Amino acid sequence: MCEHPDSNTAAPLGQRSDNNNDQEACLTNSLLDAAIEAARRAATVILQIYATDFQVRSKDDASPVTLADEAAEAAILETLAQRFPEVPAISEEAASRGGLPSAPARFWLIDPLDGTKEFISRNGEFTVNIALIEQGRPRLGVVLAPALGRLYAGCEAADGSCQAFVEEAGERRPIHCRAVPEAGLTVVSSRSHGDAAALDAFLAGRRVAASVSAGSSLKLCLLAAGEADLYPRLGRTMEWDIAAGHAVLRAAGGEVRDLDGVPLRYGKPGLDNPHFAATGI
Repeated sequence: MCEHPDSNTAAPLGQRSDNNNDQEACLTNSLLDAAIEAARRAATVILQIYATDFQVRSKDDASPVTLADEAAEAAILETLAQRFPEVPAISEEAASRGGLPSAPARFWLIDPLDGTKEFISRNGEFTVNIALIEQGRPRLGVVLAPALGRLYAGCEAADGSCQAFVEEAGERRPIHCRAVPEAGLTVVSSRSHGDAAALDAFLAGRRVAASVSAGSSLKLCLLAAGEADLYPRLGRTMEWDIAAGHAVLRAAGGEVRDLDGVPLRYGKPGLDNPHFAATGI
């Protein structure tokens, strides 16, 4: 579980106050900087294509794909390889073309354009997702919504302390999960996927004050920012769909667990997620 230092005394994101760990702090910050740089490069490419009359194709699993997915992936992989050539990467589009590789102990996990359906419908709720996985855990994550001009990031330092932030209009502010309000839960659901009957059954007996829909990893970021409390996902997802958002949520004080209450792990054979529930505090 992440520890959250007091905002008045905390070191910069990913940095430990213990001078003996300066090398680890610098590495953590450099990894986060690399992920942010890669996400921004991908966002530039995505928005260029977003402004055109782009074509939509179907992958082998019938899910949609566009030139933006592929161009964004190329920009991300190139940036990360330049900055950290020793850290391998697993990315959605490459995996769909060549099969799923075995996951090493430490690797980048990337969804270059999460929410392709939102991209196609032009509602702005698509994201670039980049996570660093270490020993099955999401160590850091960046979720960038290009059309919204909003970037979420979260990082766990070597001492277990975590910080998360959102950056918008050039301003960066810390984010934290909230305690559930007395009025009840704000529940987030997928805008493009989901089983309404299964969701109703899952929520039976819970005090729900409001329900909202959102696309892509923005659902997890709403919890991290203290704007919602619960996101159940009772359908198929892949690890790259949620790893970056999970890292942001963990850094903000929340967690993603399977329906038995066990925190999700990454690098599983096949990279499939079980059904899960993401929660704030």
